Amino acid sequence: MTLDGQPNLIRFLQDELAISSASLQVALKHSEQDPGPLPMILWQYGLVTLEQLEKIYDWMEAA
Repeated sequence: MTLDGQPNLIRFLQDELAISSASLQVALKHSEQDPGPLPMILWQYGLVTLEQLEKIYDWMEAA
């Protein structure tokens, strides 16, 4: 997956949660070796807090 793979999710992460492109790239690189949902990878590697993870899943559910 690339940053272009889920443009609405990426936009939400950057605009609403202020997740940097660099953090997203790190998560995407890790997802190549350990596939899983991007939000979980962000959380597992300490790139988002548990509160942010909940917001991401709430947003995904509503989208």
